[in-house]
Amino acid sequence: MKKLGIAIYPEHSTVEKDKAYIALAHQYGFTRIFTCLLSVEGDQKKVMANFKEIIEFANELEMEVVVDIAPRVFGALGISYDDLSFFHELGAYAIRLDLGYTGNEESIMTFNPYGLKIEINMSNATKYVDNILSYQPNRKQLLGSHNFYPHRYAGLSYDHFVKCSALFKEHNLETAAFINSPSATFGPWPVTEGLCTLEMHRTLPVDVQAKHLFKTGLIDCAIIANAYASEEEMKALRDVVQQERFTFNVTLYDTITELEKKIVLEEFHFYRGDVSDYLIRSTQSRVKYKKEEFKPTHTPSIRRGDILIENELYGQYKGELQIALLDMENSGKTNVVGRIAEEEIFLLNELQPWDKFAFCER
Repeated sequence: MKKLGIAIYPEHSTVEKDKAYIALAHQYGFTRIFTCLLSVEGDQKKVMANFKEIIEFANELEMEVVVDIAPRVFGALGISYDDLSFFHELGAYAIRLDLGYTGNEESIMTFNPYGLKIEINMSNATKYVDNILSYQPNRKQLLGSHNFYPHRYAGLSYDHFVKCSALFKEHNLETAAFINSPSATFGPWPVTEGLCTLEMHRTLPVDVQAKHLFKTGLIDCAIIANAYASEEEMKALRDVVQQERFTFNVTLYDTITELEKKIVLEEFHFYRGDVSDYLIRSTQSRVKYKKEEFKPTHTPSIRRGDILIENELYGQYKGELQIALLDMENSGKTNVVGRIAEEEIFLLNELQPWDKFAFCER
């Protein structure tokens, strides 16, 4: 099940603003909240005062609050890994270990009497998770999440992200990664050039980032790392989660016919299994509409990301819908009826044979 989350940073905002943001996120189906105790200073009472009211409010909405913490903060607060009562009193759902221990400590923590989940760092591609598992933890209480990166160009490469994430999915552990809201303005630190896990996501619309994470099959929860995302962005993310088929945003050209538009937007599409380097083929429309006319209309040279419908000059192929994977010459037998949104064309790399997909007109 795909999940969505937000992040809050109480030391940089107000209780009222954070509550309003949490309530808005809840309205759009968000279930996870990330917050940060990495930079905490002072005693437990001060920390409790800063965070407890907000977390209690989130819990009333049945949202899961994950508190990010490092071993040095345990020391500053006088907390031991084998006594997590502080986080229980705080109302946390889970604690995230930005830096871990030796493996045995993490295993022991998963047996805490409060049912707190223990979330560990996914971004380092080491045998860390295997080491923890060798100490026989309570697997039901163990989660994973990636880091986020406020420094431009410092985010994870895609290949490294896949390698790291696969280590966790091999063990059927729940995973999370962070996405960046272009409209949000702050995070936990002064430097914020966007907050995301994958560097390739830094300048993309937030819903495109989430589509990509979920389509990899490696991430269960996408969390907006910076605050505050807009209501429009939350709505777009809700739509991503609710879509049963992978859905591309598209622009349709004025030359498209009513029948072609119906084929693009209303017919059920799946990626035919005999794969071509050049085309994703969805062939059922040519069967359903084989008696209809498909006159030549707009037939320019074909570019990667174009949406195509074969016209009647292609004989038995007329009415077939395709997506161009490569640039090609157009013999005049192919109507170019629209185009996938430029920022989503890279998502064609994630579509697999027999995947079901749909289009949404902007």
